[in-house]
Amino acid sequence: MASFYIKSNPMVVAPAVFLLLALQLVAVVLAAETPSGGGGQKEFDYFVLALQWPATSCKNTGKCCPANGCCRGADSPTEFTIHGLWPQYNEKGWPSCCTDAVFNQNEISLLSEDIEKYWPTYRCGTTSNCHGTKGSFWAHEYEKHGTCAAPVIVGEYDYFLTTLTIFSKYNVTKALSDAGFVASNTEKYPLGDVVDAVKNATNSTPKISCAKKGAVKELWICFDKNFEPRDCDLANSCPEFIKLPTYEPQGVVEGAIPWIADAEELI
Repeated sequence: MASFYIKSNPMVVAPAVFLLLALQLVAVVLAAETPSGGGGQKEFDYFVLALQWPATSCKNTGKCCPANGCCRGADSPTEFTIHGLWPQYNEKGWPSCCTDAVFNQNEISLLSEDIEKYWPTYRCGTTSNCHGTKGSFWAHEYEKHGTCAAPVIVGEYDYFLTTLTIFSKYNVTKALSDAGFVASNTEKYPLGDVVDAVKNATNSTPKISCAKKGAVKELWICFDKNFEPRDCDLANSCPEFIKLPTYEPQGVVEGAIPWIADAEELI
């Protein structure tokens, strides 16, 4: 992935690392005004940056629609993309739906190009949100997880900006490619070697989950509240050898809905 910049101001383009530092300062100032959780939920302990391997997510797509990232032809993702940034508890589980905040697409309009590219949805239609309604994939991620990120991250814009910034800083696809692990429908790699490659690049142990036949589905990197990498300390759900499959993008079919055989509820 090329050098990545977040356009937080239409007149200014700043390196991602400086934006992250500024973001943390803003969060500290606003923390006293923002609840850290709702419904009796305690404050979280650490973050998970959950990444999706697009070919595995797209393999059961039978039909396409314009919103589906699997269906963008040459513009379809070929590297890890963002699933979400999730506050977690050390012992088990995570907080969810921590405030009454409702996702507003207009609040992240300045980030829309980067979100579409690095944080695409792999489905059509809507999904359930926190308030008994349905909305977009991004609405689901913010309302369920982003609202629980205070006092470290406050508000919708900062949630998406922070996630994009961290994703840019820790380019897992490049780290794996540099270590010789590239997308292939035939090549399989030792799970331990892939874990070591990510660990060497991020100074932390990731969690990897797989679909059938060892196809990598998700890769998680864990961070403390200062966004320093830490071991995920979670079991991998993969066989001894895994693969990073490739996917032949489909063309857009207006109005069509994808059929997904192994459909799962969005996390």
